[in-house]
Amino acid sequence: MKVTMLKSKLHRACITDANVEYEGSMGVSVELMEAVGLMPWEKILVANLNNGNRLETYVIPVEEPGQIILNGAAAHKGKAGERIIVMSFCELEHSEAMTHMPSKVVLNERNEIVERLVMPVRQPESLRPGC
Repeated sequence: MKVTMLKSKLHRACITDANVEYEGSMGVSVELMEAVGLMPWEKILVANLNNGNRLETYVIPVEEPGQIILNGAAAHKGKAGERIIVMSFCELEHSEAMTHMPSKVVLNERNEIVERLVMPVRQPESLRPGC
């Protein structure tokens, strides 16, 4: 059986622009994509900390550092200056999930990395296989 697990997280990213006329997606600076292992066209879940909106879209790389740009319909869910969480997920076998470690970076208001974390799975004993 496969389980869906958090793969990576950009925590407290700051939207730098929103362009409703662009065809879709979310632009993310290449250095931020590399920091958490995001791939171009990868599906993401975005949670807006200012208004509670959530949306699914996909990532496109942006060369300019520190950029987080909502495009197309997603631009209606946030505006420049608002803080968001960007999450990606992966499908793993249960045995892989037990040792999976998602990557997380915490960003400041200029989308500079202020903290890097690897989050190990800590399963309560009652949830471990065979319990």
